[in-house]
Amino acid sequence: MSWLIRIFSSSIGKKLLMAFTGLSFIGFLCAHLAGNLTLYKGGAAFNAYAEKLHSLGSLLTVFEFGLLALALIHITTGIILFVQNLKARSVPYENDRSAGGRTLSSVTMPYTGIIILAFVILHLINFSFVDKTQRTIFEIVSAAFANPVYLVIYVFVMIIVALHIRHGFWSAFQTIGANHPRYMPALRVLSVIASLIFGFGFGLLPIYLWAIG
Repeated sequence: MSWLIRIFSSSIGKKLLMAFTGLSFIGFLCAHLAGNLTLYKGGAAFNAYAEKLHSLGSLLTVFEFGLLALALIHITTGIILFVQNLKARSVPYENDRSAGGRTLSSVTMPYTGIIILAFVILHLINFSFVDKTQRTIFEIVSAAFANPVYLVIYVFVMIIVALHIRHGFWSAFQTIGANHPRYMPALRVLSVIASLIFGFGFGLLPIYLWAIG
């Protein structure tokens, strides 16, 4: 067990944790987006999807606690790495802006992560921690997106999510050993495609519901 602690106490170990948890969340987003796309089929289809999820019972609870654990690991490790990078930086950021192929996605990762965390809490309050006895989940979602303020916030955060994935996706594969001239160009293109899929996939849903409402 001590060797495992030593590995994940190191910088590369923390980066591996970030890569593993980050890719796990991308997998979750794929499943979540697939489920949310049933909104285009109408309220009955979306409610049926939600009921099927809740029918999993304790299995769903275990999955939710697993996501919570992954989130805590990802956030805590990200904060530690961010602080370590700040302490290790010998050159002021203004003079090191283009070093190492820095992009908007890479330099804003800690901040986009904080925004996403705050949004997830707001999202859970609006959709999970609400009374579902009088309304269906489709009615709850439709009512939330009928509020133009929440709609704008949601679409804005989906842009932030796309920006976060734009760097995080290929960076995770780089961390786990795919840093090869043959693979990295394709992974960078794939990261752009993934960010667009999630950005547009999630971002257009509330606009659609607002338009038909």
